[in-house]
Amino acid sequence: MIALVLALATTPVVTTQYGPVRGEALPHGGGVFRGIRYAAPPVGALRWRPPVAPRAWRTPAAAVAEHAACAQPIYGAWNSRAARSSSEDCLFLDVRSPRLDARAQLPVMVWIHGGGNRGGAGGGTVESRITDRGIVLVSIQYRLGALGFLSHPALSAEQRGRSGNYALMDQQAALRWVRDNIARFGGDPARVTLAGESAGAQDVGLQMLSPAARGLFAGAIEQSGTPGFGVPPRTLAQNERLGAAIVARAGVRSPVTAGALRALPVSAILDAQEQVAVPNIDDPSFIWLQAIVDGRVLRETPAEALAAGRIARVPLLIGVNAQEFSNYRERDLARVIMREFPRNAAAVAKAYGLEGGPVSASRLGDAAMQLGTDLVFRCPTLAVARQVAVAGAPVWQYQFDYARPGSPVAHGSEIGLILNTPPPGAPRLQDYWSNFVRRGDPNRNGLTYWPRFNGITRRYLAFEQRKTIARTGLRDAICRWRTMP
Repeated sequence: MIALVLALATTPVVTTQYGPVRGEALPHGGGVFRGIRYAAPPVGALRWRPPVAPRAWRTPAAAVAEHAACAQPIYGAWNSRAARSSSEDCLFLDVRSPRLDARAQLPVMVWIHGGGNRGGAGGGTVESRITDRGIVLVSIQYRLGALGFLSHPALSAEQRGRSGNYALMDQQAALRWVRDNIARFGGDPARVTLAGESAGAQDVGLQMLSPAARGLFAGAIEQSGTPGFGVPPRTLAQNERLGAAIVARAGVRSPVTAGALRALPVSAILDAQEQVAVPNIDDPSFIWLQAIVDGRVLRETPAEALAAGRIARVPLLIGVNAQEFSNYRERDLARVIMREFPRNAAAVAKAYGLEGGPVSASRLGDAAMQLGTDLVFRCPTLAVARQVAVAGAPVWQYQFDYARPGSPVAHGSEIGLILNTPPPGAPRLQDYWSNFVRRGDPNRNGLTYWPRFNGITRRYLAFEQRKTIARTGLRDAICRWRTMP
């Protein structure tokens, strides 16, 4: 496959399988392309259907400016900009390459943004300088919230008994686009690492379990997220009931047809999804973080697939931050512990210091923060790492515990040290991540050695305030009593 690159000083043009795109030249070579359409707009008759190829074009499409995020409500400052620019027509991806030459065969990192699978955007990620390490960076968007995950009997009836998980199908369509086109941007389709943080990490984990994603990536990075996320999955029937409640809230009356669903205004769908109660989760914001076993994209629960070894056997880099977040109050901890650790509640309560009063603050936070981070992040991460290692794939586990003086470690605080050039004295995350993308192993000379994880030694790398050091058995005392739901 030969790339058609017009060597213009400021407007490089690359011809993709669907048509040419005109990007922006980078000062030291290469180019950045924002808003390449990888699938047709999922609107009208294509709403709540698997993604389809876009209509081909001949005139170079401008890929230089910011594009719309996928439709979403405003949840706060973190997604207000994305929400204000959002649209149902949003299946775009961005590419940044240091060398626009089909002979370059550079490793590729495909980034799935976070945001609870209900907010956020892919735009802006390709401004990252990680491409200076000789990596092609791709950032993808996917349908969010009910538009990306809703199931309903009317939709299942027209789609061979299955509906939902359209967002995961979008991600797979984007990965197929990368497979078929990235060489034209200087990338190697055989060396694609799928990476994400939070909900993006969950989606990476789910793609590792989805048969339809097999062969589309050669490595995986899960930052602060796993396919189970510590919450029970939903069956297709459960998700259909949730979908029925959402469309009823949106004003659709019986008999409900697929056509009536597709006629709903986007605003009505977004409003309705915020008004329904979801059983089996403590935090309503987790509504789209429950894995949906639809029988098409996901054929079994994450725990079942992992236990059986039905997983993409690719190198995995996986970890958590010392403090992520918690929605528990101190007075609720005993009840949560009894529910989540029914056979070992007394021992777990003692481990959190609850028998002798609240646990003192530490680098892991107070008792509520420790419990929330353990249940949703640390213990699920340990479970995934163990099962992937048992399946025969190499695994590297980490805990990130670094912050600038006076600032806390928080959910997402590691991203800047990966996508941006880290300041002096900070842990060298970008070095480790770049090595992993290039070779499937984060190690090289000059870095603290990062031992592989296995279920016996349970080694991991701790990125701490004053040092980076290999340690053993992250949170063993708690997680040995926790099973993946």
